[in-house]
Amino acid sequence: SGKSTVANELERLLVEAGRPCYRLDGDNLRHGLNRDLGFSAEDRTENVRRVAEVARLMADAGVVALVPIISPYRAGREEARALHRAAGVPFFEVFVDTPLELCEARDPKGLYRRARAGELTGMTGIDDPYEAPTDPDLRLVPSDGDARGMAERVLALLPSS
Repeated sequence: SGKSTVANELERLLVEAGRPCYRLDGDNLRHGLNRDLGFSAEDRTENVRRVAEVARLMADAGVVALVPIISPYRAGREEARALHRAAGVPFFEVFVDTPLELCEARDPKGLYRRARAGELTGMTGIDDPYEAPTDPDLRLVPSDGDARGMAERVLALLPSS
């Protein structure tokens, strides 16, 4: 959908500006912290909860946590927001709103192809739901421009220090 591409560019901009940041990559987390989780609704919810906890700890330490993960359920995103709010640290929900057709055309890991072929089940947007945000802090769409432009829009949301 472009989540990682925008997060990578935002990370570069933050580093250039001397801002401490860390990108919590979903694949890396799935191989380490969350390696015990599968892709059931319960496991997806727990994945988001754990990542939100790590992001909150980082934010509490003054590090901008970038979290380009699939967070398919509204309740999980609201829980993450509430967790940050309770800790008094910023939280910004950025919705990278990419049409399913474009996600399938890009498909860098071949997951959509495998899901359509019946080789993979539980694929978000195919046979598992994605609950789009109703009120994100920022909505990005492909027509917004390149990754740098989108990253600059996200950067504009962040507090200056």
